[in-house]
Amino acid sequence: MRLAPQPRTWPAPDDPLRPAAALLLIYPYDNEWWVPLTVRGADLRQHGGQVSLPGGRLDHAEESIEQAALREANEEIGVNVSDVEILGRLTPLPIAVSGHLLSPVVGAATDRPAFVLAAPEVERLIEVPVTHLRRPDAVAWEERLKTRPPHDVMRVPYFEFEGARVWGATAMVLAEFIALLSP
Repeated sequence: MRLAPQPRTWPAPDDPLRPAAALLLIYPYDNEWWVPLTVRGADLRQHGGQVSLPGGRLDHAEESIEQAALREANEEIGVNVSDVEILGRLTPLPIAVSGHLLSPVVGAATDRPAFVLAAPEVERLIEVPVTHLRRPDAVAWEERLKTRPPHDVMRVPYFEFEGARVWGATAMVLAEFIALLSP
C-alpha cells in the first residue's frame, strides 16, 4: 500500500472482479538483477500508454495464475516460458478501474530473455535494475485528477525510469516485491 494512490479507489464489495495475472520477472544482466516492464499501446481500450508488467486476463477456467502470467509474458514480450522458474505469488490486488483482481507472479530467468515485443499491444520495453527500485529516492509524488467521477485530486506515488512513470497497480506490485527483499 506504500505506493497506492491516495485516496485509493476500491471496487464496490459486490463488483465482480475478473481474474488476471502478471509476471514480475527478474533476470541477471550486467552484474545486476533486472525487471522488464512494458509501455502499453496508446490505442488499447484499458490502461493505454501506461507502464505495466506483462499480464492479462486468464483465458480458460482451468488455467492457473502461473500459466496465465507465463503465457502473457510470452505473448507480449517473447519470454520463453521454459526459461522461467516460478518463485511464488505476491498479494492479489483489486483494480477498480478495469474490474480485475490482479495476481502477481514472481519468476526468475538465468539469463536476459531475447525480448520480442507484440505490437500494437506493447509500444516499448523498459528494463529496470532492481537496485534502482530500492534506492531511497526512487519514489516521487504528483497530483492528478481521478479519471472516474468524482474527479477529485489524488496524490500519486510513482517510480520514474527512462522517462516513464510507473504508478498504480504496477508500482504497488513492485513496492511489495522490494519490501520482501532482504536489505
